[in-house]
Amino acid sequence: MGKKVIRRHQYADYLNVGTTETPEWALMGAGFTTLDENPNAQIDTTKYVNEKSSTSSVDSYQTQFYKIGRNHLVGEEAELEYCRVELWNQETTENEGVTTPVANTFSARKFVVAVEVSGIAGENKMAISGNLNACGDPVDGAFNTSTKTFTAAVSTD
Repeated sequence: MGKKVIRRHQYADYLNVGTTETPEWALMGAGFTTLDENPNAQIDTTKYVNEKSSTSSVDSYQTQFYKIGRNHLVGEEAELEYCRVELWNQETTENEGVTTPVANTFSARKFVVAVEVSGIAGENKMAISGNLNACGDPVDGAFNTSTKTFTAAVSTD
């Protein structure tokens, strides 16, 4: 059996256009031509005197999301919540050994992002390009696409 290929349309990306206290999640679809995720791993590399090759380890991530085309904001107002939903990864519950899918609820990660507008171009059809730069670590959880609510996962730490 071959590998399952995840296609772009199997992600749903939402931007909180409300407030943290009263979220209003807007689907990022029409108007967005790309929304790539680049984890941008920060690597620490050391070459020891007795080895031919270097040793590397991942220290952190500096995630960026490209070409958002909206929300030309500055300062603290440019920090928004962003949720990336995995539509192929439906949440389930288990009761007495029976696993049941949770309707319209999928695995998701919520980020706080700084919106960086890097260009505005075009004569008749304006296009805004930029980045969504992650601020800190994402929060794992689930997103209900019907009620548009994010629920953080229960930490097992």
